[in-house]
Amino acid sequence: MRKQRTIQDFQKMKAEGQKITVLTCYDYPTARIIDGCGIDMLLVGDSVGVVFSGYETTLPVTMDEMIYHTRAVVRAQPKALVVADMPFLSYQVEVAEARLNAGRLIKEGGAAAVKLEGGGNIAATIRAIVDMDIPVMAHIGLTPQSIHRMGGYRVQGKRDEQAEQLVKDAHAVAEAGAFAVVLEGIPRALAERITAEIDIPTIGIGAGPCCDGQVLVIHDILGLCEKYSPKFVKRYGDARTLMTDAVQQYIREVKEGEFPTEGHSFS
Repeated sequence: MRKQRTIQDFQKMKAEGQKITVLTCYDYPTARIIDGCGIDMLLVGDSVGVVFSGYETTLPVTMDEMIYHTRAVVRAQPKALVVADMPFLSYQVEVAEARLNAGRLIKEGGAAAVKLEGGGNIAATIRAIVDMDIPVMAHIGLTPQSIHRMGGYRVQGKRDEQAEQLVKDAHAVAEAGAFAVVLEGIPRALAERITAEIDIPTIGIGAGPCCDGQVLVIHDILGLCEKYSPKFVKRYGDARTLMTDAVQQYIREVKEGEFPTEGHSFS
C-alpha cells in the first residue's frame, strides 16, 4: 500500500537520486485523479488566481481563497504531501502575521506545509514559521509575486551578479530551515549548481533537468490555460478539446431531442 508522503521522504529522495514529482492542484476531483496516479507532492498554488479564477496575476489571491482551495484538495485524503502557497501580503509585512497565516493554512486548510516566495530577504520569516513546527518550502528565481519589480515574467540569474545572489538566496533559505526550494525561471547551469551546493531538494520549473524534482501547473499540462504558454511547459494532454466535444454533443442532443432518453428518466 502506498504510504503518506512526509518531508523526510523528500530529503531521502534527494540523497538517493530519486526525482520528485509535483503538480499544482486546486480542487477535490483533480486531487483524487492526480494522487491516484502516484504524484509525490500536490501544490495548492496561488497560480489558482490566474488559471482558475481568471485574475491577470497571482497578486489578488487572498488567504481565504487559499484556505478554501486547500481544504478542497485535502478532502481527497491524498497520500501526496499537500503544500499551500502563502499569498501576497500574507507574510511580507510582519513576522507575527506570517506565523498566524501559516498556521491558518495548516489548521483551517489542512495543508502539511506552506510555501513562501523570496530568498535571504525572508529567511528570518521562514525560520520563525519553522520554529512553530510548520514545514516551509521556499521559492526563488522568477517569483510571480514580484512581477512588478521584475518587469514581467523574465528569466532570472542570467547576469553574474544575479546568479551569485540566487546562490546566496538558496543557501539562506536552506539554512533558515526550509525543507525544499522551488527554482523558477533560471538558467539550467545555475539550477544545477544550486542543486549540488545545498542539502535540501530543489524543485524546478523552467530551471532545466538537473533539479531534484519538477513542478508544473496542472492546467498547463492539460491544455486548459489560455493566458500564456511558457517555453518550459510541456502539454501532455488536450482536455480542452475533450471538454469542447462533450459540451457540443450535449447541446446538439438536447436541441434535437435525443437527450434525455427513457433510460435517463424516472417512471
